[in-house]
Amino acid sequence: MKTYVYVPEYITVHLGKPDAAAENVTVTFPDYIKNVASSEIYPTWPDASLRANIYAQVSFALNRIYTEWYRSRGYPFDITNSTQYDQAFVKGRSVFASVSRIADELFDRYVARQGQQNPYFTEFCNGTTVTCSGLSQWGTVDLARDGYTPYGILQHYYGDDIDLRTAPVMPYMESYPGYPLRRGATGRSVELIQRQLDRVTWNYPAIPSPSSADGIFGAKTEQSVRSFQRVFGLEADGVVGSATWYRISYIYVAVKRLAELYGEGVELSEVPKQYPDAISLGRKGREVTVLQYFINMLAAFYEILPPVAMTGEYGAETRDAVMDFQEAEGLEPDGVVGEKTWNAIYDDYLGILRTVPARCFGAGGAPGGNWPGYELKEANADA
Repeated sequence: MKTYVYVPEYITVHLGKPDAAAENVTVTFPDYIKNVASSEIYPTWPDASLRANIYAQVSFALNRIYTEWYRSRGYPFDITNSTQYDQAFVKGRSVFASVSRIADELFDRYVARQGQQNPYFTEFCNGTTVTCSGLSQWGTVDLARDGYTPYGILQHYYGDDIDLRTAPVMPYMESYPGYPLRRGATGRSVELIQRQLDRVTWNYPAIPSPSSADGIFGAKTEQSVRSFQRVFGLEADGVVGSATWYRISYIYVAVKRLAELYGEGVELSEVPKQYPDAISLGRKGREVTVLQYFINMLAAFYEILPPVAMTGEYGAETRDAVMDFQEAEGLEPDGVVGEKTWNAIYDDYLGILRTVPARCFGAGGAPGGNWPGYELKEANADA
């Protein structure tokens, strides 16, 4: 994970799902935003709608850059063009003049939570064939026609506690400093690792905290690094090489995402725990919402799983995530959530609840101990 936010001169896009054998294309960041916007929204939409969507698209891309979401996993690209994971991008497409003009103005501006510098993960969907808990692209049109400003539209979907920030344009830089960090090292890179390790220890109490982010790689930091390496199957030498650096970065992003997930308006409410009967393509209802929440919880910890939109509808995105889980668990990857698949997902979910301290789920607290027999519902759903 990078130490500060910047707009890269270029971004590399993988033309397919992350593990697909597909071409990687490198384009300037403004050209990328113009392409995405022209692929996802319409130039005839009101100006406020176009701007709100472009803010969200820029923020989404910068979040991938800032967290090194793919590069920390060993991929040679920054983002994909698969809408299951990222944003639409069509190689060689023409762009709309009105979209191009606004993108040239806004490509270095992004959404952040107040008090935070990192680009917010601005989830969005079209709002017609696909719905989600984030921004509805078609919904922005109605809000704009009702007189909402671009900022007002973003607040409507992401909450009142957001800011619009500007980031400098710089050449792409990997966060890894290019050399191993060991006892005696000093500087900003050491401080960054200390801060990330300290946050990781909230979720993994077996890893001792480095105590302070003073930028000095001392005995406590070395002990924290060794413990982290043991927990995650790395050589426990107490040295932060590139593999350890990016693994710390990945886990840090995962546990932060877990806290965000619980803070997205999801809480427990009553429904039986038992297997609800087979869930397959086209199914709708609370049991699907529960399943999607389970998947998102697991996705915060397991690289095999992508997060999914909590729509309450079992669509292709959720099915593909279920198939990824089934393959990893040695189950038949048929995309149907039968009793074995449901129980395996639930058991992994329950394992997280039993090992993660409640404070890691945000101010609302987390469910703990045995499954209480509840379903999940959106907070203030009746408000």
